[in-house]
Amino acid sequence: MASQHIENTAHTTGHTPTRLHTNDMEIGVTDAVQRHVRRNVVAPKPVSQKKLNFEHARPRWFREMAAEAMGVFFYVYPGIASQASFFINGTEPAFGSIFQIGWAYAMGIAFAIITCGSTSGGHFNPAITLCFAIWQGFPWSKVPRYIFAQILGSFLAGLMLVGQYYPQMSALAAEFRGKGESPNSLGGPGSILCSFPAATETNYGYLFFIEFFVDSFIGIIIWAVLDPANPFVVPASAPFIIGMAYANMVWGFANITISTNLARDLGTRIVAAIFYGGDAFNDYSPIAILVNVPATIFATAVYEILLRDSFAIIAKGHNVHEQGEEGLTRHLTKTGTLEEGIASNMERRNQFSSDDPYGSPRKDESPV
Repeated sequence: MASQHIENTAHTTGHTPTRLHTNDMEIGVTDAVQRHVRRNVVAPKPVSQKKLNFEHARPRWFREMAAEAMGVFFYVYPGIASQASFFINGTEPAFGSIFQIGWAYAMGIAFAIITCGSTSGGHFNPAITLCFAIWQGFPWSKVPRYIFAQILGSFLAGLMLVGQYYPQMSALAAEFRGKGESPNSLGGPGSILCSFPAATETNYGYLFFIEFFVDSFIGIIIWAVLDPANPFVVPASAPFIIGMAYANMVWGFANITISTNLARDLGTRIVAAIFYGGDAFNDYSPIAILVNVPATIFATAVYEILLRDSFAIIAKGHNVHEQGEEGLTRHLTKTGTLEEGIASNMERRNQFSSDDPYGSPRKDESPV
């Protein structure tokens, strides 16, 4: 009876169990899924002329400032939110760690570049903006508004966090004041927003050295990632490589105290001063706010002087000689590169002809 049932089913469907093939089934499933997607996914709405007119009318300078401010917000907010969870809960491992904070900043930087980088260039750091103006021809007229927007983005991130954690941060501030300590000290609500060294860290020369090294390290990584001649970096990986550079420095030196970014520190430090006292701008604050700038300029200068290969950038089509093809030809002639290239091509041609397995005659030899 059972066998008869199977045979009848096979007769009805046209298939027997022995004739089923998984590849047929997979193809059938794929076709079904594709048909389902075509049937259920709404086609994108055509772009209207009204929308194009609106987007064209937007001031370029405003879009760039908004992108820089939003980018710094996306970069700073995940980091300080992670710090808030960590410090408010008494540094309990269940609520965070230095490792988690490093990842928060890394992913925040990646989010910032992915979201806003295509609009403004993705500087998100006053020192990087200055370096672009010094080395890459970024217009100096844009530098002040870029820096203002970056600081504003950090300030707004700090305000947002204080608003979200206001009861917890106020209680933590009261706890510190009850112990006779300033809320703007390590472990207090001020340190959630910006950098403060431990009470035992009184050697400001040492703190300067650590900050200078960290910022230089990050600066070289950024400049290497942005080098179009670098064969090891593709554009899609740039946000994550830069983010990981920041994370590595957090993991290595957060126990000492680092800032890494003028805008990231100054914007949130203003918020700390508003809510928890003017001593947020203590003797350490100039190191946290300002050292990033000379350190990054130094790092990019090292890269430009020692590592930059402008000829490779031209050869790959990412830039041109300032005097056009004539200038490039003069450079090649002056350095002997042009003659070397011609000689190399002739040598390869002769070698190819001599290695011809069919004994084909050279172009300058008569076949008869």
